[in-house]
Amino acid sequence: MAEKILEVKNLHVNFKTYAGQVKAIRNVNFDLEKGETLAIVGESGSGKSVTTKTLMGLNATNAEIPEGELLFKGKDLLKNTETDWQKLRGNEISMIFQDPMTSLDPTMRIGNQIAEPLIKHKRMAKSEALARALELMKAVGIPDAENHLKDYPHQWSGGMRQRAVIAIALAGDPEILIADEPTTALDVTIQAQIMHMMWELQQRIQSSIIFITHDLGVVAGFAHKVAVMYAGEIVEYGTVEEVFYNPQHPYTWGLLDSMPTTETDSDRLVSIPGTPPDLLNPPKGDAFAARNHFALDIDFEEEPPFFEVSPTHFAKTWLLDDRAPKVTPSENIQNRWARWPEIQKGLKK
Repeated sequence: MAEKILEVKNLHVNFKTYAGQVKAIRNVNFDLEKGETLAIVGESGSGKSVTTKTLMGLNATNAEIPEGELLFKGKDLLKNTETDWQKLRGNEISMIFQDPMTSLDPTMRIGNQIAEPLIKHKRMAKSEALARALELMKAVGIPDAENHLKDYPHQWSGGMRQRAVIAIALAGDPEILIADEPTTALDVTIQAQIMHMMWELQQRIQSSIIFITHDLGVVAGFAHKVAVMYAGEIVEYGTVEEVFYNPQHPYTWGLLDSMPTTETDSDRLVSIPGTPPDLLNPPKGDAFAARNHFALDIDFEEEPPFFEVSPTHFAKTWLLDDRAPKVTPSENIQNRWARWPEIQKGLKK
């Protein structure tokens, strides 16, 4: 049986604002096994980044966690002191942020930035840390690394800077690597290179990865499990094959349907109508009901539980109740992923 390295239980995160209390994360549960990749997907504002920043103790000062547990190797991280967090960050758990230009110090040479966590966490001498930084630069595919060790971030392209950020995150040999939309600012060719590089590195060092994205297609051949988030909650959770082949929540259907493919013959992109709810006052019932074409009367009155589709697949929708009418996703979604084995094989060459 695989070893669970992280368990998130009943996590709630609120933010105090002048307008009131924003209930940003509500009853989030998931786990992560050693060497596994979990993709957390959803629209902007769904709670993906807040969830993972909570794992790093990096939420804003106006955040409060009224209940929940974050068990990392059996220890509840919510009981950490600031000293505990500083020992953890960049060492046991590392994070790759979305924009490499704002993640890197513009006044500091790239080599020194990669060496910094080695000096801090591994107590290496500077010369030893720089030698290791050079190895990491080569490992993440930076060409002619010896001649770029003393470069500044502005001298590098976006793809090269993102590789540097990944090298910094990997420097401490973390057991969990959190990647917060690391390919969003890059063109599709560089996206594919970065994804393939992260997959290869994971096979080599056996880190667990939490990959945050709004694009299900990015993680099609990369993740093992997928958690679909909406309005601060996980609404569907399962293996990547289950979520792609057999999606059960109408929100997941909408995300899949809105992805253009080479087979798309319409000149208009499909989108999910409406906007997410205001989490100052979360709606009664199912948070997605107002945008759900298949919403039932009960969706506006009572929050659905998680229904078990399989031992590894769960969805939070009343449509899975035995009394509900039988609804299936559009033919477009079903056909779109018929080429799943081909997609998976292509991404993992």
